[in-house]
Amino acid sequence: MSPESRFQTSLPRSRAEELALSIQETISQRQLAPGDMVSTLQEIRAQTGLARSTVSEAVRLLRERGILEIRPGRGGGLFLAQATPVVKLRHTLLNVAGGAAETRDAIELRETLEHFIAVQAARHRTDDDTVRLRRAMEAMRDSTADWEAFMQANWALHRDIAAICPNGMARAVYLSTLGYLQQSTAPALADSGAETGMAYRRRRMAVHEQLVEAIISGREDALAQIVKEHNSPA
Repeated sequence: MSPESRFQTSLPRSRAEELALSIQETISQRQLAPGDMVSTLQEIRAQTGLARSTVSEAVRLLRERGILEIRPGRGGGLFLAQATPVVKLRHTLLNVAGGAAETRDAIELRETLEHFIAVQAARHRTDDDTVRLRRAMEAMRDSTADWEAFMQANWALHRDIAAICPNGMARAVYLSTLGYLQQSTAPALADSGAETGMAYRRRRMAVHEQLVEAIISGREDALAQIVKEHNSPA
């Protein structure tokens, strides 16, 4: 692939999202390792002809996903970030049955719906729902010593949250993405190994505890930031 075509974009996604996906594909094709230089903002703008704002937005998306880091100064630019457990899991998921495009779409759709589902749960939870969510959190807490058990408890918690949402269509779509990703997770877990350490699971536990407590207490104003932290690959 020539340098000029390396970062080509296409619709219907936004130009920034298409560029971000193209950069991800380029990283995979070049088999870059964490710490390797990917490019610079100037090079990407020159190669694609895209506006500065579009390139900056694409880079922002990739930084939020834990894929790129920016190093300033002489010799600086965009470098492949050290992958966290979630990034490693996502990259593995993109290689399982079903295809990268379908898996990427499932992840994107699930994260798009996450805030809506959480807000609806906060508005409509009952005392029975509160009991169910606390039990689901207890199951997560009890499974922190085992990565696979922890992930299964995580899926179960999100199914319980979604079950509270009264919007049947949103609930069905969200649950379908969970089902797709949960099914795809089985082979991915085999590759995660020791990379998914206890410290990481404790951080994820803390985020989920905040999420559940905000839903139970009806604190809708706190959910946007909590969901953003939840969806962060760090």
